[in-house]
Amino acid sequence: MAKTVLFVDDSPTMRRIIRNTLTKLGYDDLIEAENGQDAIEKMAGRDIHFILTDWNMPELNGEEFVKFVRNDANYKDIPILMITTRGMKDDVIKAVSLGVNGYVVKPFTVEILDKKIKNILT
Repeated sequence: MAKTVLFVDDSPTMRRIIRNTLTKLGYDDLIEAENGQDAIEKMAGRDIHFILTDWNMPELNGEEFVKFVRNDANYKDIPILMITTRGMKDDVIKAVSLGVNGYVVKPFTVEILDKKIKNILT
């Protein structure tokens, strides 16, 4: 069964990089969103299996988006990987406390993303 992956980032360039990376890793059912609010709208009525999200975004940032997902009965169990430039230990601790399942600091390689996703989904 194909896994539907939602990825959220306000940077068109980063969304392209993430899309290309996920495609290389064999994911083809991809939903792209430019911020948390856009992601919430695109999630409605969809069966999402995995979320990758940036932290710093306009309108609804990654922290607010993760809180929404974790507090919604329909979405609370979806694995979330935070992909961000915020690499300080306090940021990682904060993200984990919000309920993310993994954390990747930009820039990343295909191998790093593959390993993080596999660790979360297995």
